[in-house]
Amino acid sequence: MIPLAELFPSFIQTLADVSEAAPRAPLWSTNTPWWEFVLRGAIMYAFVLFLLRISGKRQVGQLAPFDLVLLLVLSNSVQNAMNGGDNSVFGGLIGASTLVALNYAVGFITFKSKTMESLIEGKPIILIHNGAVDHRAMNQARMTIHELNAALRAGGCNGPHEVRIAVLENGGNITVIRKNGENDHPQPHTGPAIHPPHHPQDHS
Repeated sequence: MIPLAELFPSFIQTLADVSEAAPRAPLWSTNTPWWEFVLRGAIMYAFVLFLLRISGKRQVGQLAPFDLVLLLVLSNSVQNAMNGGDNSVFGGLIGASTLVALNYAVGFITFKSKTMESLIEGKPIILIHNGAVDHRAMNQARMTIHELNAALRAGGCNGPHEVRIAVLENGGNITVIRKNGENDHPQPHTGPAIHPPHHPQDHS
């Protein structure tokens, strides 16, 4: 059997030259100071959080195909800005630890402060009340009527007329509370008056 190197000598030599010329990423050593990884991670975390906040709750809770593409491209675009071209394990550990610590800090701040919670996460938006669609709230949430109808169908409603209230939550999910026909439209009682049964007392 003829060896592969004898069949394709130039191709094997080219692969060997490329592997020798390609620089190897350091495992632990890095030329970037640790505080720069922390600073880069903090800046990019705040920037991406701001972008997602102004893009609307629908971006987070209900991802359309173009929303998913946006998040994938966004994560790839901020990668180099966070590590500064450093591919060492040490830099990756610092960057990951920074993001986790920032996420924990934001969660703690929003838990302690209602003002910060409203600023970072926003407030629930009432989209439908007693069957009436609030189009101003729809525009505020950047939600189309087709997306609203899809959420209503997922909640078991055929349309807004069957909804008591529909709320766009902070997480991007839509909570739908259906009307109860017996309680929403009580019918007046037109039959004969109903009196409680009379039980004569025993005087014996």
